[in-house]
This record gives sequence, structure tokens and C-alpha cells, in this order.
Amino acid sequence: MRRPSTHDAIVIGAGPAGASAALALARRGWAVAIVEKSAFPRRKVCGEYISASNLAVLDRLGIGDAWRAEAGPEIRRVGLFCGDSSIEAPMPGVRSGPAARDGFGRALGRDILDSLLLDAARSAGAEVFQPWRAVAIERDGGRQAVRIEDEKSRDVAMLLAPVIVAAHGSWEPGPLPSQLEKQSRPSDLLGFKAHFTGSSLPPDLMPLLTFPGGYGGMVMADHGRMSISCCIRRDMLVRLRGSLARERGGHVSAAEAVEHHIMATCRGARAALQQARLDGPWLAAGPIRPGIRAGYEKDIFRVGNAAGESHPIIAEGISMALQSGWLLALELGAAAGGQGQREAAGRRYGAAWRGLFSTRVLAAEAIARIALGPGGAALMETVVRNFPPALTLGARLSGKTKPVPGLTDARLARS
Repeated sequence: MRRPSTHDAIVIGAGPAGASAALALARRGWAVAIVEKSAFPRRKVCGEYISASNLAVLDRLGIGDAWRAEAGPEIRRVGLFCGDSSIEAPMPGVRSGPAARDGFGRALGRDILDSLLLDAARSAGAEVFQPWRAVAIERDGGRQAVRIEDEKSRDVAMLLAPVIVAAHGSWEPGPLPSQLEKQSRPSDLLGFKAHFTGSSLPPDLMPLLTFPGGYGGMVMADHGRMSISCCIRRDMLVRLRGSLARERGGHVSAAEAVEHHIMATCRGARAALQQARLDGPWLAAGPIRPGIRAGYEKDIFRVGNAAGESHPIIAEGISMALQSGWLLALELGAAAGGQGQREAAGRRYGAAWRGLFSTRVLAAEAIARIALGPGGAALMETVVRNFPPALTLGARLSGKTKPVPGLTDARLARS
């Protein structure tokens, strides 16, 4: 085992939530260690759309211009592809504040975004352990001790810090106190994602897809890649695979069944994908765990999906990840003392998290319940067909124009 190393904070997970928190803290002068189990670049199950309100955060983190150079086209229309219907409405833009420079959101693959953030954190002074996995957290006096293992060599190291930032997401169970227990239910929503090239999807349109047993979305991302992501109930997926296997007379993968189901039941998606080519394999993950969890407990601060997760039906996952990391850095920056100050920071962070995200979590839950319920997709299609501005209103309620707090805080200025 290596000699223990001491830090001000240890961030477990280098996705947008963990990397943004680590980067903001490192710029403030904190000694930060980042533990990431996967080698980068790597693709993730993710819709990849980033609302315009986040671009001022990316500027403060020092990667805004690099993000703009790589991201796909501005998304100026939101849509609904349901059965044979394709309905569109304007996407609400950001018209005031620091984010008004951009106005509309865009999409960038996680293979590029995550590398941009992690490279910036490393350049700001964060020590990166990759690919290493955190396997245990124990109290060591006034500090936390995180045991990590090298994914390749099985080398072991111990990291010490008073603050742990849990940014490992909610989908993967594990031994850490911040990780969720593994459960398996027929109603679980499993996530799938793929990139396609040659799609005919209009470059400025981001449609919501609804289909029996699930929902999804499509968006033009970077370098001509169209990103499609979706969730489907476990029991529906089992039935689809069995039915398609009998039809084809052989084994059918989960991804094959999902793609076939979307193409068969959603005309708008079928038209967009008809001449498209799959760019890399389908990815799968989940189940998703929507809901709000404790943001702080015993010197462990949760960000991203570990802190709370909305149904991806509103396409706000990356926004919530980036902004939660930013919020936590704001509050931790004022907690230079002992555990009492960290506990106070945890309470402030929890309140700020709920103030910024609870409405979109609840809105996503309501929309997903309708979409997944009996006759729900038809109901949504009827409402939107008769009142297309409902799409614009839904995008606004999901937080796509909501300003991010703390952008004028000089303490987190780019160095």
C-alpha cells in the first residue's frame, strides 16, 4: 500500500458534478483529490443536452470557450414525437443575466465534456487518481479515510481529508455509505443511449419521444452525431425481448429490442433514424432512482445523481450535475473551520439544492407518470396537439431558463 496522502477534499467520481465541484474548489486554493474508476474519454448513458443557463457556469470554470467550440447547434425548438404525431414549439431562451450571451442550449457528448472538465480540474491543481475505485470510507479522527484501488494493477492507497464529495451517481451500487442499495423491481426504468450519424433530425429541434412503456429524447450533438437516449420499464423490456426473439428465432439483445420498439411505435423517431448509421454500440445503465436525497451526512456531501435525480424526461441531468457541484463549492468555500462549520455548510447546501432543483424534480415526476401511465402518451399527444405552447411551458418549468446562483461571487473567480 502507498503512503497515505492528505487533502482538503476527496471527490469520488469525475463526471460533471464531481469535476465541477473539484475544479471550483481547486481554483479557490483547496487541495483536492479526484477518484475516478473509468479511463477517459468514455461514453455514458446521458441525453447530453446542456441548458443555456449552464454556459455562464462553464465560463466561470474556465471551459466555456472550449465547450462552445465543440458543442452541437443551438436548440431553438422543442418537440413531441408520439405515435404518428410530430409536434413542435419554440424552446424558451435565456434573455437576461450572465447566460444571455448564448440564449439557447446545445449538446455535447460526454466523452468530450467530461474530459474538458477533468483536464481543467487537473490544470487547476487537483490530483487525479484514474482509473481507481473508492472501496471504503472510514472515520479517522477529525478526517475521513478513503481506501482506493487501482482498477488495473490492484494497487491500494489511502486518501485522507475532512470533506468527502460523493459524485459517483446513483446507478451503481457499492460498499460506500453514500451509495444506494441495489434493488430490482419490474417497474424499474432502465436507461439506454446511442449515437447515430446521418440522421435527418432537424439540427435545432429536440423532441421528446413517448412510446409504450417508456420515453426518450433526441438531439443533435457534436461533430454530426445525433444522440438518442431513453428509459424503458424492465417488465416491458422483458416482454419485448421475448417477443422479438420468437419472431426472429434467436437471441435478441436489450438494445436491439429497444431500438426496434422505438422504430415500430414512433414515426418521428423512425423518420429521423431511417438513413442514419449507428456510431458505436448502444449503452445501457440504470435503473434510474428519481427523488431527492440527503445532500450532507457526517462530512459526506452528495452532488449530481447521488444528491437527487429527476426523471430524464425533462433533459436536465447534466444541468443538475454541473449546478450542484457549483453550489457545493460555494457553500464549502465559506466553511474553513471545523466540523460545525461543515455541518452548517451542509445545511445551506441542502437548502440551496432544494431551492434550485426541487421544482424540476417534481415536474419531471408528474410528466413521467403521465407518459408511463395507461393511455398517458395519448393524453400528452392530445394536449400538446391542441396547445403546442405546453411544450414551451414544460421546458421553462423544467428549469431551462432558471438562473444559477453565485455567478458573481468573486471568491470563485477564474484564476
